[in-house]
Amino acid sequence: MVHRRVRGGKFKIKHVEKQCPVALGDELEVNIIDVCPSGDGRSNIRGYIITVPKAKPRDRVKIKVIQVGEKAAIGEIIK
Repeated sequence: MVHRRVRGGKFKIKHVEKQCPVALGDELEVNIIDVCPSGDGRSNIRGYIITVPKAKPRDRVKIKVIQVGEKAAIGEIIK
């Protein structure tokens, strides 16, 4: 989202489409950096949040992306 000042002191908001860095079905190896309020592990890829159930901070896990949203994705641990 880009803010630009226009005449009269108001701001015009231009929405910039960001391409999602992950796709449905991708297999990734991620570092769990934090815990979500729900208790699941959380990882970031270029500012995009990936939630991984049953993961703990400081774990390095291999995941498969099972759900993709605008700002976050959900992955499950594969062995």
